[in-house]
Amino acid sequence: MQLDPLLAQIDPEGEIPPVDRWHPEHLGEMDLTIAADGRWIHEGTPIARPRLVRLLSTILRREPDGDYVLVTPAERQRIRVEDRPFLVVDAERDEEGRWWLTTNVGDRLALGEAHRLVLSETPTGETVPEVAVRFGLDARLGRNVYYRLVEQAETRELGGGLLELGLTSRGTWQPLGRLDAGAGPAGEVP
Repeated sequence: MQLDPLLAQIDPEGEIPPVDRWHPEHLGEMDLTIAADGRWIHEGTPIARPRLVRLLSTILRREPDGDYVLVTPAERQRIRVEDRPFLVVDAERDEEGRWWLTTNVGDRLALGEAHRLVLSETPTGETVPEVAVRFGLDARLGRNVYYRLVEQAETRELGGGLLELGLTSRGTWQPLGRLDAGAGPAGEVP
């Protein structure tokens, strides 16, 4: 499928559309893959225009059955996502101690109660933090961001000889990984 008809239905300069309220009956398949490294690949070719990737990301949602779709008021197009659709590419701490994350598609969110880090496995079996972004979509921490956060992290005792590595943002604990107090890392790190 060509991208132009799909993109013609959305405003490239507007806010993120209310894709959670759109429920068109037409469902198709698009040869679009979001790779685990954050690249968007259409018909075998990486999309090189960041603005186009941003635009497509604004009409992406995850369905209750776990499928990822690009959605407009007129149609839904199922796509493939190898791991998580977004990648956290930057993190910064403000004067108030809040951590702000930026994704590869330009979303910016503050870690806190609404946006918490959660440990989960990648398709390769590594345990890596992810964070909810919007519409059932999550972002993995990129390797460089992970290590930047680890440099600022503290440990908390979980009991049973386990420690959790993490940080606090907006008064909410954000886990980065677990450690066996006697044997080093209990899980993989990115």
